Amino acid sequence: MALKDLERFLGKVEQLQQMVSSLDQFPGRRELLSSCSDHNQVVQLARSWGYEIGQRWGEYDYDQPPPNDNLLSRPLPPVGHVRKYRIQEGYGWRLELITSCGVCNNENFWYDQSEHKWILVLRGSASLALKNPYSQVNLNVGDHIFLAAHRLHRVERTDPKPGTICLALSWKETK
Repeated sequence: MALKDLERFLGKVEQLQQMVSSLDQFPGRRELLSSCSDHNQVVQLARSWGYEIGQRWGEYDYDQPPPNDNLLSRPLPPVGHVRKYRIQEGYGWRLELITSCGVCNNENFWYDQSEHKWILVLRGSASLALKNPYSQVNLNVGDHIFLAAHRLHRVERTDPKPGTICLALSWKETK
């Protein structure tokens, strides 16, 4: 095993241990976790809680910057999956590129993120369901949406190949 792979593996184990510990601190998380039907949903839920557990053994290292700085050049993930690439970050904020291919969250799954998020569609389209109050939002190229922290939402649909690409800015409220 290469040193880089070992470090990535140990980092993932540490993130998983922290996430499991958080289940006792936040009892509702156990139910949310049990409603996930696949690995991708668990990874997305973990990210919404601030844990990075997504990369499977042998997968492309998606945390590396795009090789030619072209945001549209990233490889498309497999059908039903999402990949996030950290483009830039600073104190309290993060800019990510999100690529997806034919994604649809389980109807019982809702993101409850502790950060505000602004999303801009660069390629393809997506449909989101929002809760409290319920609404459905369709986004096409150039459309954007602001999701306040703790606004419950889920992905109803993203495009199959050539996929959907979004730019997402996330930040925490500062006092």
